[in-house]
Amino acid sequence: MPTEILMPALSPTMEEGTLAKWLVKEGDEVKSGDIIAEIETDKATMEFEAVDEGVLGKILIAEGTQGVKVNTPIAVLLEDGESADDIGSAPAPKAEAKPEAAKAEAAPAAAAPAAPAPAAPKSAEGGRIFASPLARRIAAEKGIDLATVQGSGPRGRIVKADVEGAKPGAAKPATAEAPRAATPAPAAAAPAGPSAETILKMYADRETEEVALDGMRRTIAARLSEAKQTIPHFYLRRSAKLDELMKFRAMLNKQLESRGVKLSVNDFIIKACALALQEVPDANAVWAGDRILKLKPSDVAVAVAVEGGLFTPVLKDAQQKTLSALSAEMKDLANRAKTRKLAPHEYQGGSFAISNLGMFGIENFDAVINPPHGAILAVGAGIQTPVVENGEVVIRNVMSMTLSVDHRVIDGALGAQLLEAIVKHLENPMGMLA
Repeated sequence: MPTEILMPALSPTMEEGTLAKWLVKEGDEVKSGDIIAEIETDKATMEFEAVDEGVLGKILIAEGTQGVKVNTPIAVLLEDGESADDIGSAPAPKAEAKPEAAKAEAAPAAAAPAAPAPAAPKSAEGGRIFASPLARRIAAEKGIDLATVQGSGPRGRIVKADVEGAKPGAAKPATAEAPRAATPAPAAAAPAGPSAETILKMYADRETEEVALDGMRRTIAARLSEAKQTIPHFYLRRSAKLDELMKFRAMLNKQLESRGVKLSVNDFIIKACALALQEVPDANAVWAGDRILKLKPSDVAVAVAVEGGLFTPVLKDAQQKTLSALSAEMKDLANRAKTRKLAPHEYQGGSFAISNLGMFGIENFDAVINPPHGAILAVGAGIQTPVVENGEVVIRNVMSMTLSVDHRVIDGALGAQLLEAIVKHLENPMGMLA
């Protein structure tokens, strides 16, 4: 029986992606673990490994096709002795529909009845067992009852690796859960402004250029709209004097020059936030739907601008790392973010984020919280500013910061304590080496 290869979910939040490139062609032999395609998500282009063995009988989705839903069949794998004639006809893949064509496609034609598939094995309870042909063959050779095997493939399907390590008569783990469909992210609320059709008419007599939205921009638009509408933001503002930090940074960079290390102000900000989250542990938390989840380590996300959008790679256990280690890791993550080569685990998670626009001359701004984070720090430029110290006016390098806080997770006093701890470390930078 031919085996369908399904569009994989390469991250917990992935709902659809672009089949960027096929690395195999029809008729090629495929082994478990072979890289067969490149899949582009909203954040990165990732390699897709085969889980079964056989011959690639037919490609159902052409490379370059956008908007392919997770678990959609993208190709068919044939077992020994099967031919392309066993596959039957498959619908031609459709490219992503333009907004103008969405209404026309709202009522699709009725699908032709599919040919009856060969009977599949059933469990003792009568439910169908999903297993690849290769897994069924190995199970038959080893005398393994597939009803006792927990599948690790898409939608709980039993694959080769599951039966290779199984023993005849072994019971299915009691703690195993039935595979659950991925919960789709809530759709962004309908815009309150004019409709797309109205806007197009409004500018019909003007010279314009229409820019199509890629997966990243669509995701940013949907999730940040949702964040701003559903998260009860409040804002705390403070300034930090950077004169001691700038002197200390210059001294360290001179000492580290022989190692090729150059610390940035942002490296100190990351370290200051990581230490502050340890000192104010109740603020090191995320909103988990029906509860608050407090983190032990300081996993700090940092916004990185890339063409067409942004990434927030996460520096994990930042409180334990030296400034030079944080600097090297941040440079590596930023460089790979700009080429969309980050793996999902490198930009998901964390409890706190930093967005620094100071290098663009922005003096202060309010950032939108990236859920499920509890807070995000918006960092402005250091500005030469007259301040009063001991009754005298002196010029200091002052940096403005705004902490955007999720009020479901962090109350005002707690947020103020966190921001105070961040300022303390920035104004006494030598303490960050202790």
